[in-house]
Formats: sequence, structure tokens, C-alpha cells
Amino acid sequence: MAKAATLRTLSDDQLFDELDSAKKELFNLRFAFATGQLDNSAHVAATKRDIARIHTVLREREIAAADVLLDPSAGPVQGSAAGLAGPSNDPVQGSAAGLAGASQGSAAVPAGASQSSAADSAASTGDPS
Repeated sequence: MAKAATLRTLSDDQLFDELDSAKKELFNLRFAFATGQLDNSAHVAATKRDIARIHTVLREREIAAADVLLDPSAGPVQGSAAGLAGPSNDPVQGSAAGLAGASQGSAAVPAGASQSSAADSAASTGDPS
């Protein structure tokens, strides 16, 4: 397929189309490999590298767009990557922000406070344990 320099000249929409077609090709190659119809198994690895290359270019654009949002004097971003820096659907990034907030909140609560609140709730329900 294409080298990274060629991929960088494409727009975001074209990159997503390339990514979709590469994933479909990888699926077909895996299917052909499983059924014994694949002659060149190295083609599977090459397709995986193409997918990784496309993801890398998209991530570069996302980082560049985030940098521009943080420092507007840096200049324009190539393509329409500014839309990529918006809200993330990545569960890892979302949960990391949530975990950071949760750990700060739980660190501020004294250790004895959580035990006493459990005892208070048990006393109010009449549970002797």
C-alpha cells in the first residue's frame, strides 16, 4: 500500500476510507488463510502494518489539533483534524480522567469517616452487625 508520506497528503475522510478498506482486506485475508486458499501469508502482516500506519497518521493529526487548541498561535492544522481533538470515544481516556477525579476525592476523605458512616447506617437500620 502507501507509505506514511503519501498517507499524510490524504484528507481525514480519505484516511478513514483507506482504513475501512484495509480492515476489510485483512478480514478477507484471514478468511482465506483459515480455509487454506492464501498463497502468500506475508500479505496478512503487510496489511496489518498498513492499518497501523493509517492509525499513526490519524493520531499525529489528533495530537497536532490538540496542540493548536492549547496554543492557538501555533498555526493551522493540515486537513480537518481539529474535529478529531473533540470528545473522545476512547473508554481508556474517559476512565482515566474519571479515575483521576475519583482518586483525588477519595484521598480527601479521612479513613475513619467511611467506617463511621457504615456504622451509622447499620445503627439506623437496626442491624446489629
